[in-house]
Amino acid sequence: MPTQNTIPSLSDNAFLRYFNFVALYFAQGIPEGMLLFGIPAWMAMNGNTPGEIASFAIACGLPWSFKFIVAPLMDRYTYLPMGRKRPWVIFGQLGLIASCIALAYVPDPLNNLNQFMLAGFMVAFFGSFQDVATDGMAVDIVPIEQQARANGLMWGSKLVGVSASLALGSWMLNEYSFNTAILVLSLMIALIMLVPLFSRERTGEKLLPWTPAAASPETQQLQLNEWKTIFKSLYSVFSLKNSLLLAVILFIAQGSFNYMGTLLPIFTVKELGWTNLTYSQYYSTAKLIGGLVGMVIGGILIDKFGKTRMMNIYFITLALLTAAFAFSKTYWGNTGFIYGFMITYNIVYTFACIGIFAIAMQCCWKKSQRVSSHFT
Repeated sequence: MPTQNTIPSLSDNAFLRYFNFVALYFAQGIPEGMLLFGIPAWMAMNGNTPGEIASFAIACGLPWSFKFIVAPLMDRYTYLPMGRKRPWVIFGQLGLIASCIALAYVPDPLNNLNQFMLAGFMVAFFGSFQDVATDGMAVDIVPIEQQARANGLMWGSKLVGVSASLALGSWMLNEYSFNTAILVLSLMIALIMLVPLFSRERTGEKLLPWTPAAASPETQQLQLNEWKTIFKSLYSVFSLKNSLLLAVILFIAQGSFNYMGTLLPIFTVKELGWTNLTYSQYYSTAKLIGGLVGMVIGGILIDKFGKTRMMNIYFITLALLTAAFAFSKTYWGNTGFIYGFMITYNIVYTFACIGIFAIAMQCCWKKSQRVSSHFT
């Protein structure tokens, strides 16, 4: 029989649901802050070429394109007594810790780029792996009326994690060493590991493989056990016009965001003469402001004015903002102007991400983590 537990399950307690996903997304932001922003600025400061910096950024961004392969594996295989997605979340978090430790021990990383890029690739792989598992858990247990707010909190906390790791990691890079900086960030991720370890998806499930309990009836009903069913569902989903449209929007939007994220550290350090620490201080603050504003009002705006209307506003604003920045060369020497652009861009970026993934979450079928015909 299922054992009684003192901590409510995630499916039964809204506060614990929000706390769980905020913590897990914060953990995702920790390695991203260094991989996508801190390390490229550090490389630029130490004389690496834009091509070398871009190669590292590509290596760290590539694993995120494998998510469509990882998700069906999670749908097919799991350990139901511990939950449908929680075992994968724990595995991804463990991999994230181990890969960050491996990254910390790359010898002479600035002059050992192949091994440096491979280690960065592995960190990003487990980050994307944990992301898929976390999103799958959210689709399973977050009620549809709470999904926009949950996305606001999740994306906001991720950007806070990016901001914290960028500021702390860059400072430690300059004051101590690359090894010390990455190991401290690894410790932060390890502490967050306690959250999924002590959280059940549903009442009566196991905390750990050797503890007594059993799979919940709802989880057993949702589980898919045949590849034929999974691939048939995926084909029917991806053949829908709205699913393809959402995929195109995601591809263009994320490609643009990643391009800007790679360009800014190179631009500010190489062209404007900033130090990597100056860049990290300004950009981490901008990320923090964007994350906090997104957490507070991002989901509320989507709920109040609708997803389609707000997404149109966000994308138009981002396009105009970026174009205005590109044609304002005379102001590039003004630190306040660059800082203002960073803050504004990150606020709108956060709102756009919240909107995109609120739509994607609403369009998911609980039995498979793919976009379905519920697209609105």
